[in-house]
Amino acid sequence: MNESTVAQLKKTALQVRLDCINIQRLVGSGHLGGSLSAVELLVYLYFYRMRIDPQDPWAEERDIFILSKGHASLGYYSVLARRGFFPVEELKTYRRINSRLQGHTQMDSAPGIECSSGSLGQGLSFGLGMALGYKKQGRPNQVYVMVGDGELQEGQIWEAVILQSRLRLDNLILIIDQNHLQLDDYVQNVAGDENYLERFRAFGFHAIGVDGHDFRAIDRAFQELQPGRANVIVADTVKGKGISFMENEIPWHAKKLSAEEYEAALTELKKEEASYA
Repeated sequence: MNESTVAQLKKTALQVRLDCINIQRLVGSGHLGGSLSAVELLVYLYFYRMRIDPQDPWAEERDIFILSKGHASLGYYSVLARRGFFPVEELKTYRRINSRLQGHTQMDSAPGIECSSGSLGQGLSFGLGMALGYKKQGRPNQVYVMVGDGELQEGQIWEAVILQSRLRLDNLILIIDQNHLQLDDYVQNVAGDENYLERFRAFGFHAIGVDGHDFRAIDRAFQELQPGRANVIVADTVKGKGISFMENEIPWHAKKLSAEEYEAALTELKKEEASYA
């Protein structure tokens, strides 16, 4: 990954963060914290790694992305729009009645959305079934599933982990957005030990840890995926990343921006934008 590519990805990530605060302020709702923690991972996948075509979003040999932590839809929709799956202007309809862009993703409601969400813990099972089907058909599709670390408290995920540890589908890549927070507390206070690398290795996974906000590190992690293995990337991230007063703060799971907070966030992001000029 060269300097030019990294610079462009950073600019795209900044634009996604701007979209997140602009749309949340406009409509008065949306989960900022978990959207902001996932930005670099989403941008890397959609603008660099995945085999996709926004002009042919349902192409048979497309790669698949499943956002299991569906409350992070605000950031996800921005990435899809900026990638060209639907007009950026449509982001302004977020969570409106009859909008295609609801608070949790709805399968096939808009181009690029492969799986419905809402109840946590289901995405890995969904992705596992797709990956198994592609393997049986001899198709090249890769399936990427993003889950949150708080979401790992859902038992259904571990049922899918057990099956994947036996099937070892190397066309399924599990990505953990480990931002260390959940709805109302720190994950460690609720679930205890956060050493997910060792936990997944105990299930036979090839587990890779990475700084989830460093594009070069993310790219290196994806280069380390092993054929014939169950693979997981555990990305260490910061909830609310990019806006200082939101970072690692529990209330910003779904807190609404006030006018003053919006202006402060906008000032920070615009300052970063100026540094790229």
